[in-house]
Amino acid sequence: MSTKLIPISRRELIKKLTAIGFTGPYPGTKHQHMVKDGVFVMIPNPHHGEKISVKLQQIILKETGIRRDEWLSVA
Repeated sequence: MSTKLIPISRRELIKKLTAIGFTGPYPGTKHQHMVKDGVFVMIPNPHHGEKISVKLQQIILKETGIRRDEWLSVA
């Protein structure tokens, strides 16, 4: 198991959030979102096959209260 965040695809982000207990993604006005216990997280839509950056993952973890070790342990 890696101890370092690396850029991930949108699909992998959704897979990890689902494994942690979030439901969705649900349609939104500009972006889809996922929900768990009243916590909403916007699902970014990277363009041209880009990946979701480490910085954006850190923001998502902070906003959702997901611990880094929990995030990294999800396959």
